[in-house]
Amino acid sequence: MSNDFFGGRLTQLRMAKGVSARDMSLSLGQSPGYINTIENRKGLPSMTMFFYICEYLGISPKEFFDDGNLHPTLQRELIEDLQALDGEQLTNIHAIVKGLKKAKETK
Repeated sequence: MSNDFFGGRLTQLRMAKGVSARDMSLSLGQSPGYINTIENRKGLPSMTMFFYICEYLGISPKEFFDDGNLHPTLQRELIEDLQALDGEQLTNIHAIVKGLKKAKETK
């Protein structure tokens, strides 16, 4: 794993959460520039701190490293909501998603 990937992914997830690097650093009990240091590729967190970062972001370590998933928290919540639906509702949601994808592809 490179500092480039880790720092970039942390920036992406932090911004998706809508929190500043300073606020995140302080919420984790670190100095105000802690997250900036990681995002600027000048260091990596300890394993323990990495778990705290994931907890703060509301994601699992696996979701952190899944860089193809830009919104892991939202995706997980959506899946949980989908599990409460019946077959007909799922079919309708599936049709909506297919339509949205098709509309995006034609743009």
